[in-house]
Amino acid sequence: MSESKNNISAPAPVEGRPPVVLQVLPALVAGGVERGAVDIAGALVQAGCVSLVASEGGPMAYELQRVQAEHVTLPLGTKNPVGMWRNVKRLRQLIRARNVDIIHARSRAPAWSAYYAARAEGIHFMTTFHGAYGHGSEIKRTYNSIMARGERVIAPSRYIADHLASVYGVGADRLRCIPRGVDTRIFAPEAVSAERVIQLAEQWRLPETLPLVLLAGRFTRGKGQTDLIHALARMKDMEFACVIAGADQGGSRFRTELEKLIASVGLGDRVWLVDHCNDMAAAYMLANVVVSASSHPESFGRTIGEAQAMGRPVVATDHGGAPEQILAGVTGKLVKPGDQEALAEGIRWALGLSHHMREQIAAAAITNIRGHFTKEQMCNATLAVYGELLG
Repeated sequence: MSESKNNISAPAPVEGRPPVVLQVLPALVAGGVERGAVDIAGALVQAGCVSLVASEGGPMAYELQRVQAEHVTLPLGTKNPVGMWRNVKRLRQLIRARNVDIIHARSRAPAWSAYYAARAEGIHFMTTFHGAYGHGSEIKRTYNSIMARGERVIAPSRYIADHLASVYGVGADRLRCIPRGVDTRIFAPEAVSAERVIQLAEQWRLPETLPLVLLAGRFTRGKGQTDLIHALARMKDMEFACVIAGADQGGSRFRTELEKLIASVGLGDRVWLVDHCNDMAAAYMLANVVVSASSHPESFGRTIGEAQAMGRPVVATDHGGAPEQILAGVTGKLVKPGDQEALAEGIRWALGLSHHMREQIAAAAITNIRGHFTKEQMCNATLAVYGELLG
């Protein structure tokens, strides 16, 4: 392995030319899967590789242009078997045209197409297993199993690594645990100006004197917005404001339900639902506590890492990858999933911290993320896996 700029390790050349890596995923909308794909695409370019990403496109496609990676528009979001089979042919044409060496699948439907295209063209196939997909039936396990067929299978947390080993039998020879990384150049307290914080507070029309509770995540039932609202309803004796930020997932029905719930529990003047925030670093700076209340185990909660990188205490549900990120009692609190009273107590703890305690937590949280969960660490580890495959 050789070193390139920005401390990114580069896989060795292939037949005297730079390695070509193709990542495939359904689309480039906001989310952890997409963020990981963009980060790795940029790292490949920095390492002198040819970096391709194929998807249906989306708002994050411009970020690939910014890091000088190339986006190829293909209908990879389809789950229709005929469409998936047609994508095999499309991917084979792309592999041949661009001399692709590795195809890296990040989602199940495109992974099936990528797997057969890679086999037909004799190139390397690998995956990142982003979530503990439902596997209650044989049909679901079979559909999911494509993500466990890579020559290398990346798990973003030990929780997912254990799931892969126990459910799909992925052995240590193929399994690599690489936590998602936080960009600590963006998510650093010193990198956020007071003007940005003030601008966001004015945009959200926040009261100046109230401590802020923040939950950021798509408006879907699994993200725990309902549990948070019920928890806050138990805390009316305390002064606080709350922002629940996120994008609607496939419609506004759930958001409307949340609005009705907020009104019914008497929190209409304390809890605000806002659209997806484009300056999350400033949002964390505004917050006194960041909540991750997911009702289902997540492989790796992105907001948990980002909030700690900004020195904010985190209250999160105690399952999935969250216990691996939070130093319980040191950088945040872990609470039983679905336990609204425990969630309320965790938020009370965070809002009641003294200035001195908040400073101690901030220092410990920042040290935790910069030591174990940085974007650079994630990129170097992933490029090392590419290097394994290329010999």
